[in-house]
Amino acid sequence: MTNHFMNKTITAALLLSLSAPMTSAWAVETLDPVVVIASPEAELESDPLENYNRAIFEFNESFDNNLMKPVAEGYREIMPDPAERGVSNFFSNLREPFNILNNLLQFKLEDAVSDTVRFGINTTIGIFGIFDVASEAGIPKHNEDLGQTLAVWGVDSGPYFVLPLFGPSTMRDTAGIASEMWIGNTVEVGNTQLFNPTGEITPANAENATIATKMVSKRADLLEEKEMADAASFDNYAFIRDAYLQKRESLIFDGNVPLQELPADF
Repeated sequence: MTNHFMNKTITAALLLSLSAPMTSAWAVETLDPVVVIASPEAELESDPLENYNRAIFEFNESFDNNLMKPVAEGYREIMPDPAERGVSNFFSNLREPFNILNNLLQFKLEDAVSDTVRFGINTTIGIFGIFDVASEAGIPKHNEDLGQTLAVWGVDSGPYFVLPLFGPSTMRDTAGIASEMWIGNTVEVGNTQLFNPTGEITPANAENATIATKMVSKRADLLEEKEMADAASFDNYAFIRDAYLQKRESLIFDGNVPLQELPADF
């Protein structure tokens, strides 16, 4: 019983990687196309937990440099490029049911239909998503999550918050991540864990190995981007924070972020 509980706890924690960046390496996914511009006042307002956040950031950086990066580099060395792309596509396809759900919750019905078609094509013709046939056919991918949905519903972001191992977030995004984890572990569609397909894998060790492969594959995808981010700023913590917050705002408004009003005496 104890071993079973521990396996489920580990699996639940690893499931977060399906919807959250892991360490600052995962956060570099958010850098393009954002140009990071921040003022001291904005930084103070968005990061009241800075002392705590910097401590967790350093821990995450150490974890990434000493474990995830070397493993990802080894994975990149032994995996042929087509196989590496196939693994990355496969795990990206597993995310589509959450994209569909969040499009529905945000009343983006056209995007929900598009992502449903995309998921069906890639899962069948694309052999469980190994081949991204939908993109080749011109069907775009819409990346949505519950943090964005909560923002659309009017929930304030709250302060910037760095999660141990999982990296940049906000209080609102953390709530979204926790909600998606709950959905993945409890909601079934036709007796199938549609929002957590790895939960269908038995035994638990095989499930954990599948999720670990997903994490390594994603980290390998970001090797070059992380190196560029490290070289881009003297204060990597502030750079990652500002990029994350601005990219999240861009995602919430689908790239059409409203301009802030200038002061009356400007």
